[in-house]
Amino acid sequence: MQWYEKLNNYFPEHEMKDPGQLQALLEASPYYHKEETEDYLILYAEFPSFLFIDYLLVTSQNRGKGIGSKLLDRFKQKGKMILLEAEPADAEDQDTVKRMNFYLKNGFKKADRIMYTREDGDGETFEMNILYWQPYEEDQSIVMEKMKKACSEIHNFHSHKYYGRTLADPKKALEWKH
Repeated sequence: MQWYEKLNNYFPEHEMKDPGQLQALLEASPYYHKEETEDYLILYAEFPSFLFIDYLLVTSQNRGKGIGSKLLDRFKQKGKMILLEAEPADAEDQDTVKRMNFYLKNGFKKADRIMYTREDGDGETFEMNILYWQPYEEDQSIVMEKMKKACSEIHNFHSHKYYGRTLADPKKALEWKH
């Protein structure tokens, strides 16, 4: 699975799913898809009312050429809310700042009312931001409901088989900020 190596070389280890889980998602989930060209690699789920981008990677030699923005624009044309997760911007890690700026520049908003805590394969917790784009204005409660579905259908897909537990229990991983 050469595509998995590309992802694994780019994304932080704690964000990577087990390769077996990703392969099972691609083979058995009616929602999960992979698109790969020489310029990019994207794994996403398309549900009836929203899209969840699990991994988006533009190859290093093609970054800054508008490829990622064109891909997001193509997804926006479906007229559905788009959700994705991103590491909090950290001035010590310029890649996190660049990623956040990229999504904000492309019209995504940070779900600032939702606290999202994930667990890696070893059970260590880490925080992620939920970013969303919507074709029409909706309350963040809608973002929360759609994110619960993404956790259940994608992150937890056969998670007991690959990790021995639920990775992103929506009742624990997602909560309203006060």
